[in-house]
Amino acid sequence: MGFSTALSGLNAASKDLQVTGNNIANANTTGFKESRAEFADVYASSLGGVSKTQAGAGVRVTEVAQQFNQGNIEFTSNTLDLSLNGNGFFALGSDSQASTPTAYTRNGAFQLDKEGFVVTDQGQYIMGYSPNGDQLSDGFSQGVFEALKIDTAQGLPTATTRATTTLNLDSREVVPIITPLDIADPNSYNSMTSLTLFDSQGNTHIASTYLVKTGGNQWDSYLYVDGKGITPAPVPPPNTLVGAATVVPVGIPVPTPMEFDSSGKILFYDVAGKTSKEIGTIDLSQIDPNLIVDDLDFTMDYFGSTQFSSLFSINDLQQDGLPAGNLTGISINDNGAVLANYSNGASKAIGQVSVARFANNQGLAKMGNTNWMESAGSGAAIYGVAGTNNFGSISSASLESSNVDLSAQLVHLIIAQQTYQANAQTITTEKTIMQTILNA
Repeated sequence: MGFSTALSGLNAASKDLQVTGNNIANANTTGFKESRAEFADVYASSLGGVSKTQAGAGVRVTEVAQQFNQGNIEFTSNTLDLSLNGNGFFALGSDSQASTPTAYTRNGAFQLDKEGFVVTDQGQYIMGYSPNGDQLSDGFSQGVFEALKIDTAQGLPTATTRATTTLNLDSREVVPIITPLDIADPNSYNSMTSLTLFDSQGNTHIASTYLVKTGGNQWDSYLYVDGKGITPAPVPPPNTLVGAATVVPVGIPVPTPMEFDSSGKILFYDVAGKTSKEIGTIDLSQIDPNLIVDDLDFTMDYFGSTQFSSLFSINDLQQDGLPAGNLTGISINDNGAVLANYSNGASKAIGQVSVARFANNQGLAKMGNTNWMESAGSGAAIYGVAGTNNFGSISSASLESSNVDLSAQLVHLIIAQQTYQANAQTITTEKTIMQTILNA
């Protein structure tokens, strides 16, 4: 009978209307992927096969398939908002102690919970890889999952290990008439420069270098830390550690020679023929008895310094120590690496966002809340790093909008409605035929 055929058409058209309506309802849902109803015709089979004259038994819905084409990227002001441009999903865990992802999403509207974990608006935890060290260059333990957590602890101070000074000493200077060096008398030295050093607790110390011309292209440099003279440790034999520097509370420390060639380029800063000098360990308690910190151990480097016929100038002055700092914000790069930034200028790697991809995205099981889960049809999850190995790149402070084309869905809604009405008309026509036969 034609009733069953028309009824199958009504059911299929109704399902198509439901799918289209769901797409329209989620036109503004972040990370939503539109669906389409897919159909197949139905024929009654027999031992002899399908007859050439068989009219068919209607239609059936074979699948409601989601379309994983890219949605538009919209930028926001929240660093934790993440979007994936390309293939892949964010991996989610059910709790903060999860060691394996249980769900996947394209909705990157993340936020912090009260414990500092990065979570979805449904409370699921975004999974990441732990850092191997404090710097990006140290890498991450990929494949070992943990819930991503933003560390709000204070940034640790870093003791100075290297100070770099690039300067020009005026070749027109003469040997000072007043000797020996008296740091209180500018006439006993030619030039002076200072920079701030940091100890293991982040305390500041002023390292001052007094430069005295001794004749020709030779100079002596005298080092003072917080006003106390420092005699560098002797140059050690090869493959041995530098010893302790000597603090000279009163008097003049032993200088370190500097020499320049005939073109004005520095030849060496110490007798080992290097432009750097390992000062040796400095017991800071001898400078300030109230300090209980690690010994200061740093190298002075004058690479690139010159002696030209121009005024004394400092062209570069750097050191690698840092004071303690407070967390000022986080940044996330296109590989998903998360960096904590501190007020002292330091940054620290705190994790990397993990991403997953599947051989068949359409085989993923729908969970709702723009989440999917692995299924037999999708294949096993392949985990990796954004921007590599066929994974899309991550953009911070942005979200992927729904990929629903609202205009196309409204047009399809009209088509689905006409299909439904046409199948209803088939039932009406069938009814009229039956009524005519019965009344004959």
